[in-house]
Amino acid sequence: MGIATSRLRGWHGNSCLARIVTGWLILVVLLLSACSAVASETARAPVSPIRFGILPIGSAAESLEQWRPVLDDLQKRLGRPVTTVSVSSYADLSDAIGAQRVDVAFLSGKLAVEAVTHQHMQVFAQFVRNDGAKGNVAMLVVRGDSPIHTLGDLLAHPGHWRYARSEQLSVTGYTAPEADVFAPRGLNSDTFFASVVVGNHQNNLLAVVNRDVDVASSNNPDMDLFHRHFPAEASQLRVIWRSPLIPSGVLVVRQGMSAPLRQQLTAFILAYGRAPGDSGARERARLARIPDLGGFAPQNNRVLQPFVDMQYTLLRQQAQHGQWVNPQARQARLAQIEQDYLRDSQALLPH
Repeated sequence: MGIATSRLRGWHGNSCLARIVTGWLILVVLLLSACSAVASETARAPVSPIRFGILPIGSAAESLEQWRPVLDDLQKRLGRPVTTVSVSSYADLSDAIGAQRVDVAFLSGKLAVEAVTHQHMQVFAQFVRNDGAKGNVAMLVVRGDSPIHTLGDLLAHPGHWRYARSEQLSVTGYTAPEADVFAPRGLNSDTFFASVVVGNHQNNLLAVVNRDVDVASSNNPDMDLFHRHFPAEASQLRVIWRSPLIPSGVLVVRQGMSAPLRQQLTAFILAYGRAPGDSGARERARLARIPDLGGFAPQNNRVLQPFVDMQYTLLRQQAQHGQWVNPQARQARLAQIEQDYLRDSQALLPH
C-alpha cells in the first residue's frame, strides 16, 4: 500500500510539473507570435518620405526635371522615398514651408531668411557655381535694339518704360534692383515705370524679346538657362546693369528632423559630385542639369546676413523717401525697421 501510494504521488507530481512546463511553453509561443506580428506590422509600415521643396527656376515642371536625378540618388542613399514639393512661385514655396509640408528645400536668400527666422528651418549647405563662385549677379535686361543703352537712359524717362520683374521674395528679380538702382534715388519701381508685370525670369525675358515690355530683371543662372533653351531670342538681349555678387542660394533643413537622418542627408549633399572616377563624373553630369550648379559647400545661418542687410537698407531708403502724414509716422516706421533688423540678425546667430 505504501509503495502504491508513493508511486501515485510521484505520478501526480510529474503531472503537475508537466502542466507547468506546458503552460510556460504556450506563453512563450504566444509571446513570440505577438512579437513576430508586431515586427511584421512594423516592416509593412511605410517609411515617411523626405519632402524636398524646389525653388522654381524657369517653370515648376522644368525645375522638377532638373532636380529629379539628384533626388533619385538621395532616395537610394537614404533608403526612403524622396518626394518633391514643386511650386510655381516663391510665395507658394514659403507657404508650404510655413505649413510644415517641407523637410528640405533649395531657397534663394530672402526666402531662406524667412524660413530660418520664422519657419523653423536651418541652413546646412550653399550652392557652388560650376565656375567655383558662391554667388550670382542680378541684371536689368533690354532688347539689343532698344533705345535704352545705359542705366542713365532708363532713369532719364520716368513713367515711360514698361517693366517686368519677379515677385518680392526674389532677391535678384526684385530686392537687388530695388535696393541698388531705384531706392537710393528715391524711386520705387512700381511707380517709376509706366506699367509693371510680375512673372518668372524666363517669361520676363521672353516679354522683352517680344517687345511686350522694355526692360526686365534677371540673373546670370536664368540668363544661361534662357540661352540654352532660346539661343536665337537670347542673342537679341543686352544687359544694361549688373549688381555686385550676391551669395548663392542655400539648402535648408527642418529643425525637427532626427539627428541621424540629418547627418546622412548632409553627408550625401556635401559629397555629391566629388567622388573620383565614373561615379563622380555621373554625379557631376546630374548636377549640371541644374542651372549653373557645380556642387555644395557646408554653410550655416550666418551666410544669410547679407540678405538681411540688403532688406534693411531697402526698407530704410523706402521709408526715408516715402510720403508720410507726419514726421512721427516716418520715425515710427524707421524704428520698426531697426527692431526687425536686430531681431532677424540675432536669429541667424548659432544657439
